[in-house]
Amino acid sequence: MYKIIDGKEISSATKQKAKEEVLALNEKGISVCLAVIIVGEDPASKIYVANKKKACEALGIKSIEYALDADTTEEELLSLIETLNSEKSVNGILCQLPLPSHLDEKIIINAISPEKDVDAFHTKNVGKIMIGDYDFVPCTPAGIMEMLEYEGISVEGKNCVVIGRSNIVGKPMGMLLLHKNGTVTICHSKTKNLVEICKTADILVAAVGKANFVTEDMVKEGAVVIDVGMNRDNGKLCGDVDFENVSKKASAITPVPGGVGPMTIAMLMKNTVTAAKKQNEV
Repeated sequence: MYKIIDGKEISSATKQKAKEEVLALNEKGISVCLAVIIVGEDPASKIYVANKKKACEALGIKSIEYALDADTTEEELLSLIETLNSEKSVNGILCQLPLPSHLDEKIIINAISPEKDVDAFHTKNVGKIMIGDYDFVPCTPAGIMEMLEYEGISVEGKNCVVIGRSNIVGKPMGMLLLHKNGTVTICHSKTKNLVEICKTADILVAAVGKANFVTEDMVKEGAVVIDVGMNRDNGKLCGDVDFENVSKKASAITPVPGGVGPMTIAMLMKNTVTAAKKQNEV
């Protein structure tokens, strides 16, 4: 019988811990503040930003939203980031992606001070993850590691397969599993023998963005299956994993919704608290 890895329960525990740390900082006269920049009217981005704002309020973190017009120039956006970088009361800066096509995401991300980069997308923070000496980790992979730890699932010595090589999930996920002594294979659209490779996985992480991509025949008996996908199938929210059939073989599995999703915002809160502690040398 498989175990459901409940992201709502684990994110709630993570946020409670962050809330306690915020209160401890408040007692020292330190407030925690996250600045969120959103450019344009992308509906999904607006929902994400609203959810982040709500999470901040619940934890006692001050959130400031900068909603900019879709035609905001790169110079204007960089100027705002520069102001927030030098604003001592702001601990974390997040620029909601994707940005309108006329703005260069790479330039914008690298303009954010690495000490305030709570998304951990800055090249300096990416490099620190590579060598295992990091303060912040991209929120989704960080959330997955938190889930494994919470459930007492050891990574050491396990075969770990990550499907997807994005800078936001796949690559950092591979590095974090490696730092915990997993043996890691990262698969992608050009991988040959994908089914055979996936079948070797003790821990399988699916981050491809295709509904029900991972099928029962790709999964080893007793594997831990982590579904990062957030897709629509005939209007219904679903992941990258065919949950109904894969769950028959898995020892533990994350559902969609209610799995990895809630962890992403919880880890953003944790990163923001970490930033405040480091900036105030606590």
